[in-house]
Amino acid sequence: MADESSAVERAKNLNVFERYLTIWVVLCIIGGILLGKLAPGVAESLDGMAIYVDGAPVVSIPIAIALFFMMYPIMVKIDFAEVVRAGKSPRPVLLTLIVNWGIKPFTMFAIATFFLGFVFRGFIPGTEILRDGSEVVLWRSYISGTILLGIAPCTAMVLMWGYLSRGNQGHTLVMVAINSLTMLVLYGLLGRWLLGVNEMPVPWETLLLSIGIYVALPLIAGYFSRRWIIKAKGLEWFEARFLHILTPIAIIALLGTLVLLFSFKGETILDNPLTILWIAIPLFIQTWLIFGLTYGIARLLKFRYEDAAPSAMIGASNHFEVAIATATMLYGLGSGAALATVVGVLIEVPVMLMLVKVCLRTRGWFRETETATTTALDAV
Repeated sequence: MADESSAVERAKNLNVFERYLTIWVVLCIIGGILLGKLAPGVAESLDGMAIYVDGAPVVSIPIAIALFFMMYPIMVKIDFAEVVRAGKSPRPVLLTLIVNWGIKPFTMFAIATFFLGFVFRGFIPGTEILRDGSEVVLWRSYISGTILLGIAPCTAMVLMWGYLSRGNQGHTLVMVAINSLTMLVLYGLLGRWLLGVNEMPVPWETLLLSIGIYVALPLIAGYFSRRWIIKAKGLEWFEARFLHILTPIAIIALLGTLVLLFSFKGETILDNPLTILWIAIPLFIQTWLIFGLTYGIARLLKFRYEDAAPSAMIGASNHFEVAIATATMLYGLGSGAALATVVGVLIEVPVMLMLVKVCLRTRGWFRETETATTTALDAV
């Protein structure tokens, strides 16, 4: 009970955007639908401001700017020096890597294909025209969005989930850094393969460009600007002032992108209002499955609770910013794939808060270190 009260107190440290992210997303859905009805040309005009290759739009400039400001605040928080220290406790790192890259992408593909490709297929009629002019059935487009979520391990909000569950923040920071680096290689390889299995067009050059713009560029900018700012202003100013300003900017950029996205998809949602539910169900099941699997393995391997909790949280949550960016670049702002990635944002906060409570209530499973953990926390 004390742990839950502590988690509530810690949750108060979230800013108004983070604390009510699900509500903000719902408001963006409503605002986007209204924008699409009242001013349908606004989103189309913005999305039309693009960089063209061979006569086809490849990068939407306004969306690229918005998505950069979604990604940069995440990357600038990462202290890559923590990666060097990961060797002191390699087992939690190895478990997280295996789950994130060896299990999670394939369970997501299987669960999404089962529900969206079979169970709910009759409720998802129609086709859509993608950015490259090809035509695909909607249910395959939705599966593609879930794939892009499944291959994107979280590197942002997971810091808060680890904090609320009283986990080892050092381990969480290590995994944030390692995931950011491994995404540079594995995201493109797994994405191309699984999207191809789903029979979706995957322009390799566009996928690489997406990774370069939305992962590599913010990562490099974050690394060098972090070093420069800390050297000039000090770590305390960086954490207390600079990051405090950046976090709302990232979420505002995310919400603005969502408004534009839903201005495209409003008609689809109004014609088939249960679309979001059909997409949410496999995402919900996947989140609980990966959490339970990782948490259970951590218990079998006799991890400390402080390492088990963030390992499970990192596996369960998704880097929806990268997924949205990639879906938008590959298939367009108005694609079903982009819509599916946004549903991931919609359910992320409430589901992860449920899992925080599960962790706090099951700390007793890790009896080996419970006493030592409690003593250390009380000392603080």
